[in-house]
Amino acid sequence: MGNGSDKSGWRGRLAALVLSFFGAAPLAAQEACRDQTVHLRGEWGLARFNVEIADDFEERRVGLMNRPSLPVSSGMLFIYEYPQALSFWMRNTLIPLDMIFIDARGVVQHIHHEAVPLDETGIFGGTDLTTVLEINGGLARQLGITEGSEVRHPSFDPSDAVWPC
Repeated sequence: MGNGSDKSGWRGRLAALVLSFFGAAPLAAQEACRDQTVHLRGEWGLARFNVEIADDFEERRVGLMNRPSLPVSSGMLFIYEYPQALSFWMRNTLIPLDMIFIDARGVVQHIHHEAVPLDETGIFGGTDLTTVLEINGGLARQLGITEGSEVRHPSFDPSDAVWPC
């Protein structure tokens, strides 16, 4: 891909690909917030995922277990009632996942890349977290999603959110 001197051009082309691939409108910030949609933004660009919501004990317990695949632009958003320390595992999960741990303001605090299918080792995401976005393993790196990226979803209190609905 070159010697790295074209890094910003490469990132720009990737961002354009992300926008077209995920169907993000040029002004995604103006798109209506929906429970089934999560937007992310950062210096790397914009991304949008269609998500299933896991916001009660049973939905969070099952998560993405026993699924043979996950569409590339999809994920699962785990929502907790109050900030807390969160740890996940991959019991009965058949596909590698990236776990994006998010605080109450909608800021990505930690990313665990490519969690190993069926591994029961705890994956600690941090403290003071309210939300976790699970997407296909390797996708966060491929898109350039980093800690500090901002997340937009109706579950974040608009008076506290860094990118409110």
